[in-house]
Amino acid sequence: MKFRRFGRTDWQVSEIGYGMWGMGGWKESDDRQSAKSLDLAVENGVNFFDTAWGYGEGHSEKLLGALVRRHPNTKLYTASKIPPKNFKWPAKPEYPFEDSYPREHIVEYTEKTLQNLGLEQIDLMQLHTWDDTWAEREEWQRAIEDLKISGKVVAMGISMNRWEPENGIAALRTKKLDAVQVIYNIFDQAPEDKLFPICEELDIAVIARVPFDEGTLTGNLTKETTFPEGDWRGTYFVPENLMASVEKADALRPIVPEGMTMAEMALRFILMNKTVGTVIPGMRKERNVLANTATSDGMGLSLELFNALRNHRWDRKPTPWSQ
Repeated sequence: MKFRRFGRTDWQVSEIGYGMWGMGGWKESDDRQSAKSLDLAVENGVNFFDTAWGYGEGHSEKLLGALVRRHPNTKLYTASKIPPKNFKWPAKPEYPFEDSYPREHIVEYTEKTLQNLGLEQIDLMQLHTWDDTWAEREEWQRAIEDLKISGKVVAMGISMNRWEPENGIAALRTKKLDAVQVIYNIFDQAPEDKLFPICEELDIAVIARVPFDEGTLTGNLTKETTFPEGDWRGTYFVPENLMASVEKADALRPIVPEGMTMAEMALRFILMNKTVGTVIPGMRKERNVLANTATSDGMGLSLELFNALRNHRWDRKPTPWSQ
């Protein structure tokens, strides 16, 4: 496992982190599988774990806390997210700040997260949604300062809305934030335009999420793919999106190197960008942990392939189904 400096925090975090979104609503038997996958990740060098209160109303946070206690001699960086007060994703300009992240709400859910983790301090707390109409509000800025001074939070960040990588730059310019989480992958290259340069200028850490475009970049979807009732992907991959996504993935197949999966190529593409501090694929099963962590070997991709992949950029705008 290779490690990278996590912005001005100076943490050395694993290039491959762990996204815990998929563990929020699982049953006890699935929790046992999750624990095995999490432990295997630690064994393979992963030290950055990202969860949120919204993942099972704290259930995923409890799994992370248990992981930390199982590995007392290994520094594991804990990251979670505060849900908006109105519990609406994504944030929209018409949502009042008072209905989203008033001070008391930020403090309350930080406390809930710490209780779920069973810890007195979390390394990185993030606001799970964001709209830059709130950027200049001093209330959230003071809340962050107070949480840091109290020692409950070491660093603070925001998570950008899907396909809006510039809706957060004003908040970053307040210099109150230490990290930003954004969708970045072979298709979603827009963060490179304006967001990444700002992060480099201000020394803000970048967490790349959704590396496989919700599954498209694993190469496993077809135009006939269906999802179980209640599976969020069923609302995301509506026919309009599923057809276009599969066609985009099919266009990549001819350039996947022999002996490499599309998923591996997708992760290696992200790791070629040194602005990224860590990438957080979901890893429900042990085989996924082994495959994903193996990409952190310093090899990257050939420049020829990397440049070819840049031509597969797919700029999209938010839609009702994309959220």
